[in-house]
Amino acid sequence: MVGVEDLESAAARIAGHVVRTPTLPSPGLTALLGVPVTVKLELLQRTGSFKARGAVAKLLDLTDEQRAAGVVAVSGGNHG
Repeated sequence: MVGVEDLESAAARIAGHVVRTPTLPSPGLTALLGVPVTVKLELLQRTGSFKARGAVAKLLDLTDEQRAAGVVAVSGGNHG
């Protein structure tokens, strides 16, 4: 189970490697769903998506041995 401490640790590790993106209220989705909705503008990342956060966090967690073995990324979109 991922806890708050895990998220805070990952956020600290990836700082400086990804853009800190803003959140904005979404009046349209709020009206449609009947609950307050906030969106995070991850389209401002260089990749145009949130995927950089998880990829960078994982790459920074690799051991020296794992890093030396290399990484292969496969994606039908912008993640690879």
